[in-house]
Amino acid sequence: MSVKFEKETIRDTPIPGGRKHEIAHEIGERLTGGNTMTGYLAAYLEQLQKNPLRTKMLTSGSLAALQEVLASWIAHDRSKHGDYLSARVPKMAIYGAFISAPLGHVLISILQRLFKGRTSLKAKILQILISNLIVSPIQNSVYLVSMAIIAGARTFHQVRATVRAGFMPVMKVSWITSPLALAFAQKFLPEQTWVPFFNIVAFVIGTYINAHTKKKRLAALRKKHYGDGRSNSGRTDDFSKRDY
Repeated sequence: MSVKFEKETIRDTPIPGGRKHEIAHEIGERLTGGNTMTGYLAAYLEQLQKNPLRTKMLTSGSLAALQEVLASWIAHDRSKHGDYLSARVPKMAIYGAFISAPLGHVLISILQRLFKGRTSLKAKILQILISNLIVSPIQNSVYLVSMAIIAGARTFHQVRATVRAGFMPVMKVSWITSPLALAFAQKFLPEQTWVPFFNIVAFVIGTYINAHTKKKRLAALRKKHYGDGRSNSGRTDDFSKRDY
């Protein structure tokens, strides 16, 4: 009798943390796959191995569109319809999928091939230097050109002015974050996980820069609007058409 009572007591004893602990464990299992390697991350990495460019294009396009929406929400930058789904969202998705992803795929693949099997400290430092002095300038230049065109620049001089004004500020951010991110990846991550990791890092940094730029532009529009009493023009979702 006593044995039966003890078994029932053990069976009915709740796990510390209760249902919340079980839910957190289940979410972790689905994300990482646990010991079975069947989670979302494992499925994503499998697709990354089978269809690398397509997977990167879908990832980059989705994150670029989400970045634009999130940055607009942070900066309270509403479209002329009063929401955060401006005409820039599909343009950013196109940029992410058809420009950023293929370019990053080629540059990162070359960088990894150059240093494949080289794990010395000298090789890691050289990889970081090449990334910051060659890869990042190329990616940032293409990014600024694309952003200028998306923002409405149509002449070579307009695009060049945008690149010249934004290149060094963007490069300074890259020179701070890129070495840290690459050093972290070299130390802790297998090469097949570098792409999603760098996508997440770029998403966070890009959202911050985008939101900061939107806030500055909105502040300038407010100052112009209340300073000279004239309406604004130049963008289809300009200040005069917003819900302030």
